[in-house]
Amino acid sequence: MNAMTHAPLLPMILSGGAGTRLWPLSREAAPKPFMLLPDGETLLGKTASRALALDGVDTLLTVTNRDYYFHTKDTYAGMESPTASVYLLEPFGRNTAPAIALGALCAQARGSGERVLLVMPADHLIRDQRAFAAAVDRATSLAAAGTLVTFGIAPTHPETGFGYIECAEMLASADGPLPAAYRARRFVEKPALELAREYVAAGRYVWNSGMFAFTANAILDAFARHAPGVLDRVHRVAQSMTALDTSQMLEIDAALFAAVPDISIDYAIMERAAEAGEVAVVRGDFDWSDVGSWQAVAALTDADDDGNAGHGQRVAIATRGTYVHAADRIVATVGVENLVIVDTPDAVLVAHRDHLQRVKDVVGELKARGHEAYKLHRTVSRPWGAYTLLEEAPGFKIKRIEVRPGAALSLQMHHRRSEHWVVVRGIARVTNGEREFDVHPDESTFIPVETRHRLENRGADPLVIIEVQCGDYLGEDDIVRFEDRYGRTPA
Repeated sequence: MNAMTHAPLLPMILSGGAGTRLWPLSREAAPKPFMLLPDGETLLGKTASRALALDGVDTLLTVTNRDYYFHTKDTYAGMESPTASVYLLEPFGRNTAPAIALGALCAQARGSGERVLLVMPADHLIRDQRAFAAAVDRATSLAAAGTLVTFGIAPTHPETGFGYIECAEMLASADGPLPAAYRARRFVEKPALELAREYVAAGRYVWNSGMFAFTANAILDAFARHAPGVLDRVHRVAQSMTALDTSQMLEIDAALFAAVPDISIDYAIMERAAEAGEVAVVRGDFDWSDVGSWQAVAALTDADDDGNAGHGQRVAIATRGTYVHAADRIVATVGVENLVIVDTPDAVLVAHRDHLQRVKDVVGELKARGHEAYKLHRTVSRPWGAYTLLEEAPGFKIKRIEVRPGAALSLQMHHRRSEHWVVVRGIARVTNGEREFDVHPDESTFIPVETRHRLENRGADPLVIIEVQCGDYLGEDDIVRFEDRYGRTPA
């Protein structure tokens, strides 16, 4: 494994994790990468900024769910950068191995087979940009020579929630040893506490960060050797995407993608490649967190003398070691300790710090009950704007809908509900059956069941309406789209 001249970087951002342990802020329709941190930024935004700050980056390749495309695009649009963006849009998640293989095929099709792909999960937090860039620089040297490189994090404590990598001998170039670069001996699953203590004491184990560097050609060669079945299925997906070499927005065929094995890059490639001596570990000296639990979120905020921390308006009386996230109202705690309390407009989490890993069980229970709180917030982003659920009861639902200037909802129909629209601000261009007309503030229109309709904002200011739905079923899936400028209609 010898170092070579650096190749240009192509960051590949993987943005698809559900973040179920961070419910109720993280939900299926707005997962962890989009969750606002205490500083008001998102993990996805921070990841993209971190990538753009590296030398030689002129394009971001993002693999994400089709439903997150517009939210992702809006996040990137707020950044002052001329960087181009390419989006691979998954209909559903199939783990990291298919995502990385498809991203590598996309890079190869665009003539970037020898560019170093820097794989970056969108839900990691790294604050020390200088140390991160130094680690990327070392990894790029190795990756440009055809090595598969993974980033390891020096453990600060015996953590049982992360996988580990055992490091072997230090690697060398023609100029001598490469600092903080080692051959990977083996990948180790999340250990029990006693074993984690042994790993930390041994000094040769690092946390598996889930970040990688390799050329597209190198990782595809590794797939051919170690996971040919995965590569074959991904090839079929890629061949169905005729614009793989030119399009900036690539949608993946759901039927073909469903046939791809659901497997991580560690299982499919890295563990086997490490046994063959093909993997290097760059030991990162930067701070790192996967922000995987409320304990990790609490650590982002300075605590007071009693160990209490949080966000929003809080009152703590005889309270110790407690984190409170207060969204829209004051949260008061009296005589409690070691709790995490997360208050949102439609759900409240109260958990003991020792049981935070079980928050994901709440999401599972809500799914089993068919309750939408596992998936949706009270305010839901859409490509055309957003809606907020104001009230719901059997037979009716009331929403506040805000449509961006120049945006429009799809031309659609509902089988089981009618809708009454009252314009609060702006002028609505309404399609109601065969008629098209404007509705001004303090005016309204009624949309009967099974009537084609559309709401559009042709003005320069946001359009705000109140929508009252009535019917025996008011689920979000009772919608038939006929036309949609955001690609949400079936072909």
